[in-house]
Amino acid sequence: MQIGQITQALENWAPIPFQEDYDNCGLLVGSPDTICKGVLCSLDCTEAVIDEAIEKGCNLIVSHHPIIFKGIKQFDNNNYVSRTVLKAIQNNIALYAIHTNLDSIIEGVNKTLADRLHLENRRILAPKPEFRDQNGKEIGSGLIGELPLETDEIEFLKWVKEKFNLSVLKHTPLTGKTLKNIALCGGSGSFLINNAKAQGVDCFITSDLKYHDFFEADGRLLLVDIGHGESEQWVSELIVAYLTGKFPTFAVLQSLVCTQPITYLK
Repeated sequence: MQIGQITQALENWAPIPFQEDYDNCGLLVGSPDTICKGVLCSLDCTEAVIDEAIEKGCNLIVSHHPIIFKGIKQFDNNNYVSRTVLKAIQNNIALYAIHTNLDSIIEGVNKTLADRLHLENRRILAPKPEFRDQNGKEIGSGLIGELPLETDEIEFLKWVKEKFNLSVLKHTPLTGKTLKNIALCGGSGSFLINNAKAQGVDCFITSDLKYHDFFEADGRLLLVDIGHGESEQWVSELIVAYLTGKFPTFAVLQSLVCTQPITYLK
């Protein structure tokens, strides 16, 4: 099995052209012609994940977030990006990122959240009309679905906290309405607030909202920030499930390293 065969399967699922203009998806380190000994899937690619790949005999790491995102002028030991990439190269480990292209498909990142809330009648929140996935479905940013039953706001927030294993969440003042139509965007989703309002969403769940972003709810919807890593905590599991389905006899492992850089004082 060559690395290129695995990355091609990933790109059939979430094609590189589906990524946002600012992103850096695809094979970042390594050659597609290299024989793959094992795949390790993770949310982030860090030095600890490289060490785990070495220990487990994997020479391909598939991460959601690309370790090389901004321009790098030199590789040294002064920052975690350089150290991680150098360690990968020194140990012949290929690095692949499947980021906003996986965000864009309806069976991607947002599915992992929608499944846990049992959302029905799902569709893309902000479609890209020029693109369709391999099954002819819309692709784009965010997802909208319906709760099986209308739900009280406080009870819903408690349920979100439980289902997403959260120690804390942030939200706008309660609207006084019951909730039915729910929008989701794993990762940073403030750019979709107006889309959610325009489509009459009752609640929009995302992360990385700034102070002034919360004012944009304007009493028209409940806006909930659950944290970036928390909103993507099941992505590596999603990637493992996909690759295992495509290559059932090949070693595809989920990283056991917690790469979450944020902790909360309870």
